[in-house]
Amino acid sequence: MFSIIIPTWNNLPYLQLVIESLRAHSTHQHQIIVHVNDGSDGTLDWVREQGLDHTASAQNIGICHAVNLAAAHATEDYVVYMNDDMYCCPGWDAALVRHLAQMPADGLFMLSGTMIEPVDSGNPCVVVSDFGRDAAQFQASKLIAAAPTLVRADWRGATWPPTLVRRDWWHKLGGYSSELSPGMSSDNDFSMKLWDAGCRVFLGVGDSLVYHFQQKSTGKIIKNDGRRQFLHKWGMTQATFDRFYLRRGQPVAGMLVTPEPEQNSRWRRAMLKSRLKRMLS
Repeated sequence: MFSIIIPTWNNLPYLQLVIESLRAHSTHQHQIIVHVNDGSDGTLDWVREQGLDHTASAQNIGICHAVNLAAAHATEDYVVYMNDDMYCCPGWDAALVRHLAQMPADGLFMLSGTMIEPVDSGNPCVVVSDFGRDAAQFQASKLIAAAPTLVRADWRGATWPPTLVRRDWWHKLGGYSSELSPGMSSDNDFSMKLWDAGCRVFLGVGDSLVYHFQQKSTGKIIKNDGRRQFLHKWGMTQATFDRFYLRRGQPVAGMLVTPEPEQNSRWRRAMLKSRLKRMLS
Protein backbone atom coordinates (compact mmCIF):
# COMPACT_ATOMS: atom_id res chain seq x y z
CA MET A 1 0.00 0.00 0.00
CA PHE A 2 2.66 2.57 1.08
CA SER A 3 6.41 2.95 0.67
CA ILE A 4 7.45 4.01 4.19
CA ILE A 5 10.78 5.84 4.34
CA ILE A 6 12.55 6.09 7.69
CA PRO A 7 15.88 7.91 8.11
CA THR A 8 17.79 6.84 11.22
CA TRP A 9 21.01 7.90 12.91
CA ASN A 10 22.33 5.57 15.62
CA ASN A 11 18.91 5.24 17.27
CA LEU A 12 18.67 1.45 17.15
CA PRO A 13 16.32 0.95 20.17
CA TYR A 14 13.85 3.43 18.67
CA LEU A 15 14.17 2.06 15.14
CA GLN A 16 13.41 -1.41 16.50
CA LEU A 17 10.27 -0.04 18.17
CA VAL A 18 8.94 1.66 15.04
CA ILE A 19 9.59 -1.40 12.87
CA GLU A 20 7.94 -3.61 15.49
CA SER A 21 4.89 -1.34 15.53
CA LEU A 22 4.64 -1.23 11.74
CA ARG A 23 4.66 -5.01 11.57
CA ALA A 24 2.25 -5.51 14.45
CA HIS A 25 -0.21 -2.66 13.99
CA SER A 26 -0.51 -2.04 10.25
CA THR A 27 -3.73 -3.13 8.57
CA HIS A 28 -2.10 -3.32 5.14
CA GLN A 29 1.25 -4.59 3.88
CA HIS A 30 3.80 -1.90 3.12
CA GLN A 31 7.26 -1.49 1.70
CA ILE A 32 9.62 -0.23 4.43
CA ILE A 33 12.82 1.56 3.35
CA VAL A 34 15.33 2.61 6.00
CA HIS A 35 18.20 4.99 5.38
CA VAL A 36 20.99 4.25 7.82
CA ASN A 37 23.14 7.26 8.68
CA ASP A 38 26.49 6.09 10.10
CA GLY A 39 25.07 2.96 11.75
CA SER A 40 28.06 2.50 14.06
CA ASP A 41 25.69 1.36 16.84
CA GLY A 42 24.83 -1.84 14.96
CA THR A 43 21.85 -0.39 13.07
CA LEU A 44 23.07 -1.42 9.63
CA ASP A 45 23.70 -5.02 10.71
CA TRP A 46 20.25 -5.20 12.31
CA VAL A 47 18.50 -3.75 9.24
CA ARG A 48 20.24 -6.35 7.05
CA GLU A 49 19.29 -9.15 9.44
CA GLN A 50 15.67 -8.03 9.25
CA GLY A 51 15.72 -8.11 5.45
CA LEU A 52 14.53 -4.52 5.20
CA ASP A 53 14.98 -2.47 2.05
CA HIS A 54 17.59 0.13 2.88
CA THR A 55 20.13 2.69 1.77
CA ALA A 56 23.15 3.71 3.83
CA SER A 57 25.83 6.35 4.20
CA ALA A 58 29.09 6.06 6.14
CA GLN A 59 28.38 9.39 7.86
CA ASN A 60 25.28 11.30 8.91
CA ILE A 61 24.12 13.10 5.75
CA GLY A 62 21.05 14.64 7.38
CA ILE A 63 17.34 14.14 6.86
CA CYS A 64 16.99 15.77 3.42
CA HIS A 65 19.56 13.64 1.61
CA ALA A 66 18.53 10.53 3.56
CA VAL A 67 14.83 10.66 2.70
CA ASN A 68 15.57 11.40 -0.94
CA LEU A 69 17.90 8.42 -1.25
CA ALA A 70 15.33 6.16 0.38
CA ALA A 71 12.44 7.53 -1.67
CA ALA A 72 14.31 6.74 -4.89
CA HIS A 73 13.68 3.06 -4.07
CA ALA A 74 9.93 3.48 -3.43
CA THR A 75 7.73 1.16 -5.49
CA GLU A 76 4.24 1.95 -4.17
CA ASP A 77 1.97 4.79 -5.29
CA TYR A 78 2.17 6.60 -1.95
CA VAL A 79 5.25 7.65 0.02
CA VAL A 80 5.00 7.92 3.80
CA TYR A 81 7.83 9.68 5.63
CA MET A 82 8.16 8.61 9.25
CA ASN A 83 10.68 9.43 11.97
CA ASP A 84 12.70 6.68 13.62
CA ASP A 85 11.49 7.73 17.10
CA MET A 86 7.82 6.95 16.50
CA TYR A 87 5.57 4.05 17.45
CA CYS A 88 2.46 3.36 15.37
CA CYS A 89 -0.82 2.63 17.09
CA PRO A 90 -3.18 -0.07 15.74
CA GLY A 91 -4.91 0.95 12.52
CA TRP A 92 -2.72 4.00 11.91
CA ASP A 93 -2.59 3.17 8.20
CA ALA A 94 -6.25 2.17 7.78
CA ALA A 95 -7.24 5.66 8.94
CA LEU A 96 -5.09 7.20 6.21
CA VAL A 97 -6.42 4.80 3.57
CA ARG A 98 -10.02 5.75 4.42
CA HIS A 99 -9.23 9.35 3.53
CA LEU A 100 -7.60 8.56 0.19
CA ALA A 101 -10.96 8.14 -1.52
CA GLN A 102 -11.74 11.79 -0.70
CA MET A 103 -8.50 13.16 -2.10
CA PRO A 104 -8.20 15.16 -5.36
CA ALA A 105 -7.83 13.06 -8.50
CA ASP A 106 -4.67 14.94 -9.51
CA GLY A 107 -2.92 13.65 -6.39
CA LEU A 108 -2.12 17.10 -5.01
CA PHE A 109 -2.60 16.57 -1.29
CA MET A 110 -0.73 15.85 1.91
CA LEU A 111 -2.00 13.75 4.79
CA SER A 112 -0.42 13.65 8.24
CA GLY A 113 -0.97 11.23 11.06
CA THR A 114 -1.54 12.69 14.52
CA MET A 115 1.33 12.56 16.98
CA ILE A 116 0.96 11.70 20.65
CA GLU A 117 3.79 13.38 22.57
CA PRO A 118 4.77 13.15 26.23
CA VAL A 119 5.65 16.84 26.65
CA ASP A 120 3.42 19.77 25.74
CA SER A 121 5.34 21.93 23.24
CA GLY A 122 2.39 24.14 22.37
CA ASN A 123 1.73 22.33 19.08
CA PRO A 124 -2.05 22.54 18.41
CA CYS A 125 -1.93 19.43 16.20
CA VAL A 126 -0.55 17.10 18.90
CA VAL A 127 -2.28 14.99 21.55
CA VAL A 128 -0.31 15.30 24.82
CA SER A 129 -0.10 12.14 26.88
CA ASP A 130 2.95 10.57 28.51
CA PHE A 131 3.64 6.88 27.91
CA GLY A 132 7.40 7.17 28.39
CA ARG A 133 10.05 9.63 27.29
CA ASP A 134 12.59 7.11 26.08
CA ALA A 135 12.67 3.57 24.73
CA ALA A 136 13.58 2.00 28.08
CA GLN A 137 10.58 3.55 29.87
CA PHE A 138 8.09 3.17 27.03
CA GLN A 139 4.70 1.73 28.08
CA ALA A 140 3.47 0.22 24.82
CA SER A 141 0.60 -1.79 26.28
CA LYS A 142 -0.81 1.25 28.11
CA LEU A 143 -0.55 3.33 24.93
CA ILE A 144 -2.41 0.71 22.89
CA ALA A 145 -5.16 0.44 25.51
CA ALA A 146 -5.55 4.21 25.70
CA ALA A 147 -5.34 4.94 21.97
CA PRO A 148 -9.12 4.91 21.27
CA THR A 149 -9.58 7.65 23.88
CA LEU A 150 -6.84 9.80 22.32
CA VAL A 151 -8.48 10.15 18.91
CA ARG A 152 -9.16 13.78 17.98
CA ALA A 153 -10.95 15.60 15.17
CA ASP A 154 -9.21 16.04 11.82
CA TRP A 155 -7.18 19.25 11.57
CA ARG A 156 -5.66 21.53 8.94
CA GLY A 157 -2.01 22.08 8.20
CA ALA A 158 -0.43 18.66 7.56
CA THR A 159 3.34 19.12 7.56
CA TRP A 160 5.13 16.93 10.07
CA PRO A 161 5.78 13.18 9.92
CA PRO A 162 4.19 10.83 9.52
CA THR A 163 3.24 12.42 6.19
CA LEU A 164 1.71 10.80 3.12
CA VAL A 165 2.01 12.14 -0.43
CA ARG A 166 1.64 10.55 -3.81
CA ARG A 167 4.95 9.23 -5.10
CA ASP A 168 4.76 11.03 -8.44
CA TRP A 169 4.37 14.39 -6.69
CA TRP A 170 7.24 13.62 -4.33
CA HIS A 171 9.52 13.24 -7.35
CA LYS A 172 8.02 16.15 -9.32
CA LEU A 173 8.83 18.47 -6.41
CA GLY A 174 12.30 17.02 -5.95
CA GLY A 175 11.63 15.58 -2.50
CA TYR A 176 13.18 17.41 0.44
CA SER A 177 15.35 20.45 -0.37
CA SER A 178 19.03 19.72 0.10
CA GLU A 179 19.88 23.36 0.86
CA LEU A 180 18.10 22.88 4.21
CA SER A 181 20.41 20.05 5.27
CA PRO A 182 20.65 18.64 7.87
CA GLY A 183 16.92 19.33 7.98
CA MET A 184 15.57 22.14 10.18
CA SER A 185 12.44 23.56 8.46
CA SER A 186 12.65 20.97 5.67
CA ASP A 187 9.14 19.72 6.55
CA ASN A 188 7.72 23.24 6.30
CA ASP A 189 9.60 23.82 3.05
CA PHE A 190 8.13 20.68 1.48
CA SER A 191 4.61 21.81 2.42
CA MET A 192 5.33 25.18 0.82
CA LYS A 193 6.58 23.43 -2.34
CA LEU A 194 3.25 21.60 -2.48
CA TRP A 195 1.31 24.84 -1.95
CA ASP A 196 3.34 26.54 -4.67
CA ALA A 197 2.45 23.65 -7.02
CA GLY A 198 -1.27 24.25 -6.37
CA CYS A 199 -1.98 21.90 -3.46
CA ARG A 200 -4.73 23.08 -1.12
CA VAL A 201 -5.47 19.88 0.81
CA PHE A 202 -3.23 19.59 3.90
CA LEU A 203 -5.17 17.27 6.17
CA GLY A 204 -4.21 15.95 9.60
CA VAL A 205 -6.02 12.68 10.28
CA GLY A 206 -7.18 12.61 13.88
CA ASP A 207 -7.52 8.83 14.22
CA SER A 208 -4.17 7.92 12.61
CA LEU A 209 -2.13 7.91 15.81
CA VAL A 210 1.61 7.54 16.36
CA TYR A 211 3.57 8.04 19.55
CA HIS A 212 6.53 10.40 19.18
CA PHE A 213 9.38 10.40 21.68
CA GLN A 214 10.52 13.91 20.55
CA GLN A 215 13.93 15.10 19.37
CA LYS A 216 15.87 11.85 19.65
CA SER A 217 17.89 12.76 16.53
CA THR A 218 17.56 16.52 16.14
CA GLY A 219 18.91 16.99 19.65
CA LYS A 220 22.25 15.52 18.53
CA ILE A 221 22.98 17.65 15.46
CA ILE A 222 24.33 21.10 14.68
CA LYS A 223 21.20 22.74 13.30
CA ASN A 224 20.87 24.87 10.19
CA ASP A 225 18.99 28.17 10.58
CA GLY A 226 15.93 26.81 8.80
CA ARG A 227 13.59 29.65 9.71
CA ARG A 228 15.86 32.24 8.13
CA GLN A 229 16.40 30.04 5.07
CA PHE A 230 12.63 29.62 4.70
CA LEU A 231 12.15 33.39 4.92
CA HIS A 232 14.75 34.11 2.26
CA LYS A 233 13.50 31.37 -0.05
CA TRP A 234 9.76 32.07 0.11
CA GLY A 235 9.54 35.71 1.17
CA MET A 236 7.50 35.04 4.29
CA THR A 237 8.05 33.62 7.75
CA GLN A 238 7.04 30.09 8.63
CA ALA A 239 4.59 31.56 11.15
CA THR A 240 2.83 33.51 8.38
CA PHE A 241 2.62 30.43 6.17
CA ASP A 242 1.33 28.28 9.04
CA ARG A 243 -1.27 30.78 10.25
CA PHE A 244 -2.68 32.31 7.08
CA TYR A 245 -2.03 29.69 4.41
CA LEU A 246 -2.05 26.22 6.02
CA ARG A 247 -4.21 27.42 8.94
CA ARG A 248 -2.49 24.79 11.01
CA GLY A 249 -4.49 23.24 13.82
CA GLN A 250 -7.85 24.64 12.73
CA PRO A 251 -10.77 22.19 12.45
CA VAL A 252 -11.64 20.92 9.00
CA ALA A 253 -15.40 21.44 9.52
CA GLY A 254 -16.38 19.37 6.50
CA MET A 255 -14.38 21.26 3.86
CA LEU A 256 -11.15 19.50 2.86
CA VAL A 257 -9.79 22.28 0.68
CA THR A 258 -7.92 24.98 2.60
CA PRO A 259 -9.24 28.42 1.60
CA GLU A 260 -6.92 30.98 0.06
CA PRO A 261 -5.44 33.43 2.60
CA GLU A 262 -7.76 36.26 3.58
CA GLN A 263 -5.84 39.44 2.84
CA ASN A 264 -7.11 41.29 5.87
CA SER A 265 -5.23 43.66 8.15
CA ARG A 266 -3.71 40.81 10.16
CA TRP A 267 -2.42 39.19 6.97
CA ARG A 268 -0.96 42.50 5.76
CA ARG A 269 0.80 43.11 9.09
CA ALA A 270 2.24 39.57 9.02
CA MET A 271 3.49 39.97 5.44
CA LEU A 272 5.02 43.37 6.26
CA LYS A 273 6.75 41.83 9.25
CA SER A 274 8.04 39.02 7.01
CA ARG A 275 9.42 41.50 4.48
CA LEU A 276 11.14 43.53 7.21
CA LYS A 277 12.73 40.39 8.64
CA ARG A 278 13.94 39.44 5.17
CA MET A 279 15.47 42.90 4.62
CA LEU A 280 17.17 42.98 8.03
CA SER A 281 18.49 39.41 8.13
